[in-house]
Amino acid sequence: MENERIWAMEEKLWRGGDEVYDRLIDENVVMALPAEPFLFSRDQAKAAVKDTPRWEEVHFSEQKVTRPEEGLIVIGYHVEAKRGEETYRCVASSTLMRRGHEDWTVVSHSQLVPPTAVVDA
Repeated sequence: MENERIWAMEEKLWRGGDEVYDRLIDENVVMALPAEPFLFSRDQAKAAVKDTPRWEEVHFSEQKVTRPEEGLIVIGYHVEAKRGEETYRCVASSTLMRRGHEDWTVVSHSQLVPPTAVVDA
């Protein structure tokens, strides 16, 4: 998968709802997020997304892409997401696995809120 498509997929996950998770998040995903219960299954992540307003703007920076082996992509980046007056900043990473030709799924995702990155509300 080319880098442009990777970042478009990642932005869909930040801006989309549970229907996007249905298509792009693997059934066996592990998500480490800075909110209770901190470690999320796919169903828990879908439920959380369904009950949360979506981000209106998403900006990635310091983007890194590695391909440790065929069919596996690991990305890391800084993100700033906004909705209304709220701004969220974190460092994130995702691991994507190819299931078939042009069919990729997220098998791992984590977000770390550095102590210097505050949430403005």
